[in-house]
Amino acid sequence: MSFERKVLRRIYRPTKQKDGTWRMKSNEELNRLTGNENTINYIKAQRLAWFGHVHRMPDNSMVKKVYEWSPAQTRSLGRPKNRWENDVKNDMTRMKITNWKECIRNWTKWKKLIEKAKTSLKS
Repeated sequence: MSFERKVLRRIYRPTKQKDGTWRMKSNEELNRLTGNENTINYIKAQRLAWFGHVHRMPDNSMVKKVYEWSPAQTRSLGRPKNRWENDVKNDMTRMKITNWKECIRNWTKWKKLIEKAKTSLKS
């Protein structure tokens, strides 16, 4: 249980107070937030946020270079491995986002989609 709470505290991040200080969420707050569907939606929304962030990065950024890198070797035969990008694109398909490249460039529109994802994505 303590490891799970540690992971959840990392996922849900510290909260900024009105006086400018930061605090970690209490166990009660984590329990309230971690209805299974809430946690899954929050993680998916964070994944979409990071996807947008990477796409808005300049082309010379190391993170973007690694994201766009394509290995020279092919994968072994068998079931295809599940990739992070496939999960993001599945999330966007579930949310019926078709013009995601345009939405990513418009940060306010992308932020609204992320807020919508926190409440509407189904696992």
